[in-house]
Amino acid sequence: MTIGKAGPTMTSAVSTADIAPTAYAWEILATGLKVRVGRKRMAVDGLDLSLGTGVHGLLGPNGAGKTTLIRTLATVLRPTEGTLELLGESVGGVAGMGEHRALRRRIGYLPQEFGYYKRFTVREFVEYMAWLKEVPKAEIPGAVQRAVERVGLADRADERMKALSGGMVRRVGIAQAIVNDPTILLLDEPTVGLDPAQRLRFRELLQELGTDTCVLVSTHLVEDVAAACTDVVVFAEGRLVFQGPPDELASMGGPEHPGDSPLERGYSALLLNPEQVRGTW
Repeated sequence: MTIGKAGPTMTSAVSTADIAPTAYAWEILATGLKVRVGRKRMAVDGLDLSLGTGVHGLLGPNGAGKTTLIRTLATVLRPTEGTLELLGESVGGVAGMGEHRALRRRIGYLPQEFGYYKRFTVREFVEYMAWLKEVPKAEIPGAVQRAVERVGLADRADERMKALSGGMVRRVGIAQAIVNDPTILLLDEPTVGLDPAQRLRFRELLQELGTDTCVLVSTHLVEDVAAACTDVVVFAEGRLVFQGPPDELASMGGPEHPGDSPLERGYSALLLNPEQVRGTW
C-alpha cells in the first residue's frame, strides 16, 4: 500500500516545532485528577501521579479504573476535574480535546481491543497507522520495518491480518503503538494472547523502550511487572494506593497472603488493606 495514493492527502506536515522537546519535569503529571464515566461513577477519583522515563506497571482489580486512566492519558477521554499535563502540555479544560494534535503524535497507545481492516497486510496496517499519526511520508517505510521487526513479525509483514492468530494480531497492535517512536507509550493488557516465549520477548522490548520512553503498562499479570517494570502503580476504586519499586511492594506480603511469588503476595496484602497504605501518600 502506498500512503498518499491509496489514502487522502495529508493537510499538513510535521514541523520541527511540533516535535521539538519541551522542558518539563515529568512526562505524565496528574494532580487531583477525576474522570467520570456515565452520569455518576467517578472511575478516576482524585489521582495525584507523576511518571517519567521508565517502565511503569499499572496493577489493580477489575473495575479499579485502569482502562479509564489509560484512555484519559491517551487523550481519548477528557478529565472531569483536576489537572493533567502530558509532556508539559495541559490536557482538557476549556480548550477542548481537539487542541492536542501535535501532542498525540508523541503518544503511542494500544487499547485492550483495537479495530483493523482484515484485508490489510501487517505492513499495510502499520503503514496506515503511521500515516494517521502523521509520521512524515519519507520516514514511514523505515519506521514500519523497525516496528514489525521489534515485535518479531518481519517474516509475516506481507500476510493479511485475517490470517493471523490472536497473539500475532496483538503484536501488530504493539507495532502500531511504537511506529511513531513515541515519548509516552500506553499499553492496556498488551500480553493478552501471547504465548510464554512471546511474553519473554515482549518484556525485553519493554526494557529497551524504557531507556528513553515513559511506558505505562496495564496488566493483570504480576510476573510481567516483576520482570520488566522499574516501578509499580497500584490502583483501587479509582485511587492510587501504591507507587514504588517492585521490591517495596513485595515486602508488604507474607506467607499468609495468597500468591505464588513475593510480589503477588505483596499485591494481595495491599488489596486486603489499601487504606493503610493510602494514608502514607
